[in-house]
Amino acid sequence: MVRHRKRISRRGLLVTAVAATGAVLTPVAVQAATADPADTKQDPVRALEQAARPLRSTEPGRNTTDLRALDSMIGDAKVVGLGEATHGSHEFFAMKERVFRHLVEEKGFTTFALELSWSAGLQIDDYLQTGKGDARQIAKETLTNSPWEREEFVSLIEWMRDFNSRHPDRTVHFMGDDLGAPAVNDAFFGRVTDYVRQNHPQALPKLNKLYTGLRPIDDAFAYLRKPLAERQQLATKAQQALELVSSQQGSGEAFAWAEQNARSIAQTAKFLTMNPTDPDSLPTFQRFRDEVMAQNITWWQQHTGQKILLSAHNDHVAYAATDPQLYPKTQGSFLHDTMGKNYLPIGFTFHQGSFLSKDTALGGAWKKFTVHAARPGSNEHTLDQVRHRDFYLDVRNAPAPARDWLNTARPTLNVGTQFPVKPRDAALAKGFDVLIHLHEVREADKLKP
Repeated sequence: MVRHRKRISRRGLLVTAVAATGAVLTPVAVQAATADPADTKQDPVRALEQAARPLRSTEPGRNTTDLRALDSMIGDAKVVGLGEATHGSHEFFAMKERVFRHLVEEKGFTTFALELSWSAGLQIDDYLQTGKGDARQIAKETLTNSPWEREEFVSLIEWMRDFNSRHPDRTVHFMGDDLGAPAVNDAFFGRVTDYVRQNHPQALPKLNKLYTGLRPIDDAFAYLRKPLAERQQLATKAQQALELVSSQQGSGEAFAWAEQNARSIAQTAKFLTMNPTDPDSLPTFQRFRDEVMAQNITWWQQHTGQKILLSAHNDHVAYAATDPQLYPKTQGSFLHDTMGKNYLPIGFTFHQGSFLSKDTALGGAWKKFTVHAARPGSNEHTLDQVRHRDFYLDVRNAPAPARDWLNTARPTLNVGTQFPVKPRDAALAKGFDVLIHLHEVREADKLKP
């Protein structure tokens, strides 16, 4: 009788969804299994329900007893990758803050890493450690023109700064693990040249010469309009600058950070030798980008010893991407190679709702798009038949019928920087160790003035 009432409720919900065009709907219970009740051994929904742990909320700042099962799923992992099925849905962003807060307070995590430039991450972290400035202004400066230029990330930064004010002996950190696009400002170059000026002044003239023409990169899109030969020459000089810094045989914290910052500049310059008009070259550069992100995460974890929550798109944190032609080897795969069981990826799926994306991958504005209920035959459609509205499960320890279902590729929607895109076949168990499914999402909140 209970299942029957939930089924009727879901039908009404779907009718409402067609007309709502992305509006948040009143929470209701989710339809239960649709397969033959007698066929329990072959029914993936019932098997998924055995593994599913209900989520009470995606909003931070609430009771987190519903996340206790997640603690045991994570175990002793030092880096947890937390994906997102879209770049720009409120529930994904809010859930990341909720999970991070919980991991800080219960599991000893201290670093939030974002698919953001290394240089911008350091600028945010400077604010977190010193309190100099304003969270909203810092967000505007570092997250501009990105899908993370949203109120949800102001909330995260404000919470992190407040935590540091209350815990000066155990501060949390923010890092960007990505390349330096869309900008590497003059102040970031100064982190390298100032170190050399203070510690190896004899090398400074050569370093300044190597950075001439490259310093600063104020706009990566404008930089890409430079002739390819010029960009290749600048990338060579950036690599030579890194080798110069490394050759000074420094030691200690200051040297380690200067060398890493010089490495970030060299990596960015190399990435910007790509030809955006040549689609055949993009997989090579995307592979390089994922490798760099993994290297940055590994460097931070090994250098600081801190546990990291890594936030990025599903296709970056997963062991394998839904579009292997464009992303031949993911950050998650690189991290698995170097860290083994110390890396754990968590993926997101959703049934319906709105998000931010763009009409074109390069340039353009982030704007709202909406998708309605997932189609039968997709991963999301079956997951949404589980009786919990929102839930998570351990893919590795699910009952056999659920694991078989999770290991089978079927259409799955992952939206990045461009929409529309078609769902791609994906076997969820081959990408993630843990899966979070949300019934509905909405677009992230625009940053207030």
